Amino acid sequence: MIIILAPGPSVLFIIARAIAWGRMTAVATAAGNVTGAFTLSLMVAFGLGPILQRSELAFLAVQVIGGFYLVYLGIDAIRHSKIHAEDMVNQGEVKPSALRSARDGFWVGALNPKGLVFFAAILPQFLDRDSGNVTSQLVLMGATFSVLAFISDGSWGLIAGTVRQWMATSPARLVTMRRIGGIVMILLGLFTLLSAI
Repeated sequence: MIIILAPGPSVLFIIARAIAWGRMTAVATAAGNVTGAFTLSLMVAFGLGPILQRSELAFLAVQVIGGFYLVYLGIDAIRHSKIHAEDMVNQGEVKPSALRSARDGFWVGALNPKGLVFFAAILPQFLDRDSGNVTSQLVLMGATFSVLAFISDGSWGLIAGTVRQWMATSPARLVTMRRIGGIVMILLGLFTLLSAI
């Protein structure tokens, strides 16, 4: 829930859509986004799951690489927190259809590096390797993540769509959210590294 609630690229994209075009666009974007994230989790589960079940070294390597990458993403989010804040609140006049919103959200979710790191480095820490079938466990955790993410991201979108005028008048508010998200990612990356020691 911590990484879901942290305002990363997906959340900021949904909020930007909500501010520009309202709640329905934001919810469609969130639905597409979690579908993309779940697709990413399936790729990790079927590609990485069998390897993690057989190799302790691979399991440790994924944790360490993932931890460092989360720290990098957090620092990068803070460093670039002001970039494109103005663009996020001025997305144009042509409202996209629900299908296009879902499609755009899908690609943001499927190509989100935070999601890849989460599915490849964070979720494996909660595996029970002794109970067998690591792939099934990863699929179940990916599905759980996607449902929780839809509830959380959809709520962000509904709230942002409701208070869109207030948020649109201050890109500084989006900058603050991005910085908070960066700090959360750094802390999560450090926690991942410490748990690998």
